[in-house]
Amino acid sequence: MTSTATKPVSALLYRSRRLRLGSLLTLPLVWLVGLYIVSLALLLATAFWRVDPFTSKVTPAFQFDAFEQLLSNQAYLSTSLRTLGIALTVTLLSAAFAIPLGIYMAKIASPWMRGFLAVAITLPLWAGYLVKILAMRVTFTEEGFFNSFFGVLGISGPGFSQPTVVLTLTYLWFPYMALPVYTAIRQIPVNLFDASADLGARGWTTVRTVVMPLLMPALIAGSVFTFSLSLGDYIAAELVGGRTQMIGSIIANNINLNPPVAAAFAFVPVAFVVLYLLGTRRTGALERM
Repeated sequence: MTSTATKPVSALLYRSRRLRLGSLLTLPLVWLVGLYIVSLALLLATAFWRVDPFTSKVTPAFQFDAFEQLLSNQAYLSTSLRTLGIALTVTLLSAAFAIPLGIYMAKIASPWMRGFLAVAITLPLWAGYLVKILAMRVTFTEEGFFNSFFGVLGISGPGFSQPTVVLTLTYLWFPYMALPVYTAIRQIPVNLFDASADLGARGWTTVRTVVMPLLMPALIAGSVFTFSLSLGDYIAAELVGGRTQMIGSIIANNINLNPPVAAAFAFVPVAFVVLYLLGTRRTGALERM
């Protein structure tokens, strides 16, 4: 009885290509359009709403007061530029660590060492986000590991400050840069390194002229993660940043007091990411990914 009932359905799907495509894509499109794009559209709409200065009640409207506050408030502008600088610094640090580490793992390290380093790189992904943040907080507190270990040498840690935020975000998102870079380096034929050495190129010259051009797609892919994730983070700034504020901090502070400003500010990192993607697209690296 069941097989008889399913035959017309399968026959109908077999005859209709559009029906097959629709049944395959309906659920993903509901998720993408209904829950993701629509929610972003509603967020953008909220940025144009009005806040009553006496009752603090938010009412639907169409005005640009929230965006005018973003452009006129010096604190908002400095916070946006600070967040952009932190995200770029995290991306550059991650790339600077990932390239030599990837070369060593892919071309020099023994299989045992390669496996050990692979586990060490991915180990932070096994722990929860807050666990990793609290680990960095314990490390850089005044009585923490850093000051206790290096205090005998007269070296003190940065404490809870912007450099600690950069180090924390680099620690959090470094695996997203290291893994694609390592995979890309493994795919580079060894004879390219030998040919470069035969032509008289030294180590750093080989890295600059041979490895870097082949690594650009992997670096772009990794940088998209490190850059965008750093832009959207604010818990790191709250827990290890001291007085450092990021875009997420302003959004969190205004989400109940002034939702239109929070919604308008939420599109600042989106704009940064779009500009970043447009810039990387001009390099041609995205077409080679």
